[in-house]
Amino acid sequence: MIRRRTTLASAAAFLAAPALAQADWRGAFREIRYGIISSENERDAIARQGGLQAYAERRLGVPLRVFRGTDYAGVVEALRASQLEFAYLGPAAYALSRRAMGERVQPLLRYRNLDGSEGYYSVVFVKADSPARSLADLRGKSFAFADPNSASGFAAPNYFLRREGFAPAQHFGRTGFSGSHEQSVVAVLNGTFDAGATFWNNEASGNIQRMTEKGMIPAGATRIIWRSPLIPSSPVVTRAELPDGLKRDFVAMMQAMAQEAPEALRQLNPNTTGFVPARHEDYADVIAMTEENQASRRDRRS
Repeated sequence: MIRRRTTLASAAAFLAAPALAQADWRGAFREIRYGIISSENERDAIARQGGLQAYAERRLGVPLRVFRGTDYAGVVEALRASQLEFAYLGPAAYALSRRAMGERVQPLLRYRNLDGSEGYYSVVFVKADSPARSLADLRGKSFAFADPNSASGFAAPNYFLRREGFAPAQHFGRTGFSGSHEQSVVAVLNGTFDAGATFWNNEASGNIQRMTEKGMIPAGATRIIWRSPLIPSSPVVTRAELPDGLKRDFVAMMQAMAQEAPEALRQLNPNTTGFVPARHEDYADVIAMTEENQASRRDRRS
């Protein structure tokens, strides 16, 4: 009898351990704060998270509050200041977070695309009726980048165009930051800039296609004249000091979304099969890219 009671007590303690761990983080976190970068206008970006918020509260038992940064650096700063538990960053914004936070920032997850790839592209686009057919045709023209900490909207085109012999500072007559991917497209279409850079997944998915679907721009209003090599998918990150139980539960929830809340997942990203693990090493090339871009700017100033 004593042995049986001991065995049952041990089993009960083992089964109770996860529940106690979960109760511990829930006692300390009455809500989970989730930051997103400003790749889309605030109204649409926040609305896109609605399904995730409802699913997260059902699954985790606490509300998920979503905060959209006014720029990419703002989300990184909020994470650094412990004002967010989790955040969806672009690859270049992740590079910024590593410079600002070191190993305090941890990548957890990233999207896998419908075609099985885990990345996207930067494209250079012009108005459909523009005479420009190549980067060479843009010599002396004006060019819109999105955000200084956007991979597809600045880091990748700045890096790869320079390597192809079209250094933006010398090749274009004028460059500027529009503030977001959507604003870059609008600025090109209204004539403020001759060309711009934005993100693109495939012929069916990307910023321009999404803006067309939302009725923000007419179909066929733009034309792509350049595409970068593959950029790794944007990471969902967290702070290293957060409880392991919270991080495990959050990751499990996000990875189960494809089965448990497929509509919420499609609302977030119609081009994905779900979330897969992300590692710091996945972004080593992007970090090197941003460092070389910084060095190039310093060299121009010296």
